[in-house]
Amino acid sequence: MYRFPACRLLLLAACVAVVDPAQAQVKLGTINLQRALLDTAELKKAQADLEAKYKPRQDQIEKIQKELQGIQQQLQSLQGKLTPQAEQEMTLQGQRRQRELQRLSEDLQADVDRERTDVLGRSGKRMQEVVNKLAEEKGLDIVIDVTNIVFSKPALEISKDATAAYDKAHPVK
Repeated sequence: MYRFPACRLLLLAACVAVVDPAQAQVKLGTINLQRALLDTAELKKAQADLEAKYKPRQDQIEKIQKELQGIQQQLQSLQGKLTPQAEQEMTLQGQRRQRELQRLSEDLQADVDRERTDVLGRSGKRMQEVVNKLAEEKGLDIVIDVTNIVFSKPALEISKDATAAYDKAHPVK
């Protein structure tokens, strides 16, 4: 049996309580807000720009990973043939490269996450404005994100309309 989270149950109860049977019927719309936003030309371009911007750093990380594999293979293939000092030097070199790889990976991930969060935050605010305007144009009283809905009629879905309106309001340069 599915249980509604308390906040959703309260929201549903509030919606039902507000609607007086004598009044006009409430018009609903649904949206997959995440998909509508990710399908915008602006976010597709931003993703491509991020990938291009950070590709050199990703390439550097891959190069170090290959170097580490080479050091590990050398250590295995030359095991017992190296002097203890040479083996220790090779091990230390591998440890230094491993630390460098870790730092570069963490820095890259932090930079990408920060930039992605900025882009999504800015675009999310714009999408909210677009959805508000779209709801107004369509005469909708409530727009609900489909990620929490068990069932809705496809006719209520406005995700594609929202993406198209967003692209029109915020064209990619």
